[in-house]
Amino acid sequence: MYRYRMTLASAFLAMSLVPAQAETPQPDVNKLISPALIEEMRSFINAEIVTVSVEAQNKRLMELTQDKIDELDNQWKAEREAADKPLIAATLSNPLSVYLARIQGKSLGLYAEIFVMDQNGLNVGQSSVTSDFWQGDEDKFQKTFDVADDAMFVDAPEWDDEAKIWRNQVSFTLLDASKKKIGAVTVELNLTELERRLLAAS
Repeated sequence: MYRYRMTLASAFLAMSLVPAQAETPQPDVNKLISPALIEEMRSFINAEIVTVSVEAQNKRLMELTQDKIDELDNQWKAEREAADKPLIAATLSNPLSVYLARIQGKSLGLYAEIFVMDQNGLNVGQSSVTSDFWQGDEDKFQKTFDVADDAMFVDAPEWDDEAKIWRNQVSFTLLDASKKKIGAVTVELNLTELERRLLAAS
């Protein structure tokens, strides 16, 4: 019994001496984010459920003031810490969010998060809970919807120390069937997983 306890103690000591996984070299997004990957992202975003959902919210919130936008955004942030989450629950349970969550799941770790914004920069649907509800003051919206119909913004990679992976976001303007801009979309990529897949395929 004594020897068994010593063996366990030795094992725990050895585990405690193993250093935490260090930050890996920053991946080159210009090499990883290929035209084929962008086309894949556009293909699932061009689904009817996306445009119908965004158009419906644009119509419903057409006359929204900045004060009301700020109110909704503050409500969302407060609900993240509260037990009662009516706005978050309503958004995450809508058909678009369910669709985006399914796309994220099918990617098997490649897509870390997907969310779609309306013409105000407010979330319409999302695959998981975002930190805020309004994206209109951020580059993901200001460098896409506010710029051009075909605008795309690729953010710089960021190291996720908790998950030990590199992430980055690809955002682009969302168009309806007539090629009129109606919103924007952001797809957060697990660059570490993307790099692994490309190396395995080479």
